[in-house]
Amino acid sequence: MQTPEQISPEQRSFSLEPIIHAVAEFAQECGVEAYVVGGYVRDMMRDAVRKDLDFTIVGDAVRFAERFAERMKTRAVVYERFRTALVPVGEYHCEFVGTRRESYMPHSRKPIVSEGTFEDDLRRRDFTVNAMAISLNKHDFGRLVDMFEGQADMSAKILRTPLDPDVTFSDDPLRMMRAARFASQLQFRIEDRTLAAIRGMCERISIISQERITDEFLKILASPKPSIGLGILYTTGLMKFIFPELHALGGVDLIKVEGHAYRHKDVFYHTLQVVDNVAAVSDNLWLRFATLMHDIAKPKTKRFLSGIGWSFHGHEDLGAKWQDRIFRKLKLPLHHLEYVKNLVRLHQRPMQLVDEEVTDSAIRRVIVQSGDALEDLFMLCRADITTKNHARAAEYLNNYELVYQKTLLVRERDKLMEFQSPVRGEEIMELFAMPPSRDIGILKTAVENAILEGIITNDYDAAKQYLLEQKETILAQKNAPSNRRGEVERHISEQRKEIHEQHAAKKKGKKEL
Repeated sequence: MQTPEQISPEQRSFSLEPIIHAVAEFAQECGVEAYVVGGYVRDMMRDAVRKDLDFTIVGDAVRFAERFAERMKTRAVVYERFRTALVPVGEYHCEFVGTRRESYMPHSRKPIVSEGTFEDDLRRRDFTVNAMAISLNKHDFGRLVDMFEGQADMSAKILRTPLDPDVTFSDDPLRMMRAARFASQLQFRIEDRTLAAIRGMCERISIISQERITDEFLKILASPKPSIGLGILYTTGLMKFIFPELHALGGVDLIKVEGHAYRHKDVFYHTLQVVDNVAAVSDNLWLRFATLMHDIAKPKTKRFLSGIGWSFHGHEDLGAKWQDRIFRKLKLPLHHLEYVKNLVRLHQRPMQLVDEEVTDSAIRRVIVQSGDALEDLFMLCRADITTKNHARAAEYLNNYELVYQKTLLVRERDKLMEFQSPVRGEEIMELFAMPPSRDIGILKTAVENAILEGIITNDYDAAKQYLLEQKETILAQKNAPSNRRGEVERHISEQRKEIHEQHAAKKKGKKEL
């Protein structure tokens, strides 16, 4: 490790952006020592654009930020507890922090922040590639300060902690997840000693608040190749504590019956491949999350069918139901919940539509149930093809494309883009002189089902005539004894199960996707 005084003035000088020059000039006016640090320096070396700038101020960083904000005719957002401040300037977000030390008590989620030196500030950072700084001071402006050989680690594409990794991760256990995140974002390798430290103290991630864990997890999922970071979370043991449902997907199932081996792939690594496939064609974070969830209930629904093999009947429905609990546990934004549930629930449907004998009504239901996510549903289905057999993969892709084109045709022909009953609830009340009640919804749903089944066309006159003719029959059905309805529902469920097992039998002897 070098100290700032040991770094030669011949080291690389950098061309800095105007906003950084503005901070430097103001710091010199105030007689304050200042540096631009961390991610900006790292990304500048990678020729990557970055609009979030971190500045270390030797002195009162909050007061400096407030005065700088006045100079730039903006306002500082102050975080008193941590003595930091954010100053938005045009498209830039400038964060100012004083030189400090941070540490955690063994079972605390909150860091203890104390004053420190500039050297302390660099030591407290997570990785050597984030522990570099550029001087904004008049006597050595533009000089790189690299106490921990971060430049060399950048060249070698290695993630390594500035101090002993046990110390760095103990001070803030979230840094273990950040290692996975940077490995995924930068596609760097985590140094062996650093990786071993994560494995050794993975349980300590439990003291970190859920909000911080979820933020890092979503950044991994948003990275160019999410499987890198997600794989690290799994192999280090972190996944077991932050997302046990995902951790449970790991492992290969193998049963031998009468000399024949029935093997099922490792669902965790299959899922990572599917997520990478989606990431290659879409930046939609919630499509990626739905993809991560698409087989989440397979361990719970797994059973072995003699003479057929492994079955996961109903995993799509159960996985969709789990999303309510998962979203609340991870504190995910609930306005994305229905979208994710829908994709998880429907991800098997397009495969079932490949049969040439499939009815238009089945296609209509998928169109209506998927809504605006129809294209995303097919994107997930295509990504779910992970077979190494290129001929078979091409066949599956071709089948999906044929089904997709047919769904677009049916959607356009039957005017299903924003499907709902052509006869609205208010008009049903007026037509039959009925007050607002549950019966109105029953009648409206009956019209929608009749359209989806192809009984009537999707237009106002046909829908109104259907109601006039079928109203009494529809409402009479709702009064059927509950035990009879239960029998019907069980019968339908048994039929679905039988169809599923017949489908599995047809696939006997073939490799799974």
